[in-house]
Amino acid sequence: MSLRKKSQWCLVASGMVSLILLLTVLYSSGSGQRRNSSLGQDYQLTGRPLYKLDLSWPKNPEVFTGEVFCVAVNQYAAVVYVAQRGSNVPKVLVFTTEGDFLMSWNTTTLEMPHGMFLADAASKDPTVWITDVGDGPYGHCIKQYSPSGKLLQVLGTPGKAGSGLDPLQFDQPAEIFVHESWELYIVDGDGGMNNRLIKLSKDQKVLWIHAEKGPALAQFYIPHSVTVDSAQRVWVADRGNKRIQVFNSITGDWLGMWGSCFTEDAPYSVRLTPDKKYFVVVQLNTNQITLLDAPPVGQIGQCNVVSVIQLAEDVKPHLVDLDLKAGALYVAEIGAQQAQKFTPFSLGGSLL
Repeated sequence: MSLRKKSQWCLVASGMVSLILLLTVLYSSGSGQRRNSSLGQDYQLTGRPLYKLDLSWPKNPEVFTGEVFCVAVNQYAAVVYVAQRGSNVPKVLVFTTEGDFLMSWNTTTLEMPHGMFLADAASKDPTVWITDVGDGPYGHCIKQYSPSGKLLQVLGTPGKAGSGLDPLQFDQPAEIFVHESWELYIVDGDGGMNNRLIKLSKDQKVLWIHAEKGPALAQFYIPHSVTVDSAQRVWVADRGNKRIQVFNSITGDWLGMWGSCFTEDAPYSVRLTPDKKYFVVVQLNTNQITLLDAPPVGQIGQCNVVSVIQLAEDVKPHLVDLDLKAGALYVAEIGAQQAQKFTPFSLGGSLL
């Protein structure tokens, strides 16, 4: 081969290599852009890094076919329940904590699930409580199901919205928290007539109630989420008033409130991490999951933001739950139509 032809061949080969490299870079960049622009997979951490997204959960996300509103975890059975809304979709999907899809509930007794709580998880007979905000013949109730979706009990009058007169006649009940004592804490009023925090005894008698609508102390405007800590304090996400209110779980007395952390958007969900160090609060309109310092016993003080998970636009996180053994955080997302799992960073060998 002449020197001239060899030189020409080298130029062609070099050009082909450059073209292949360029196409590889463009393809990789495009793939990464598509992946990162996907709802729910693009997020940023600010503050202390406490949680990271588990991209492997669930293993078959195609089973999500509706708007995902709530999630509940049985840490003993390693099972996650996810409730969704939509026409002709199963209302509850059941996964393992590893991400395997187990079953769906095709129940007709559930219209529009809103909040969910797994009660008595350590027993042989755990139950799943779901609030139903539907306007049909099964709506405006709180329902107790078996793990396989069998309806066990209904609180409220099916299909009849409350007027504030009867404590057990609900109007779009938002969420329920079932204490280990089987006492029930209910926030009733996801935009309906009622704006109430109710505590019921084990036999479902009213122990105390706050039932006034308004911005004053111990009043509510769309109470949306409730949890109880180990220091006999009830924490309520008072969505319409952009604050969290705190009450004594025994007497119902008002203890304090947090509002300074919610100037841009209201708290939608409130849960406590397993180590009792942080409250996990969701803000739907700003697409944020915020972790706040949990105050010591006897003090409420002001809220302090420790960490923020900023999700992609229009993900719309709604309600959350935590695995109390592994520490994992599960988030129900209306806009992204999915639930996601976040796992805690390990600091010094301990969770969080």
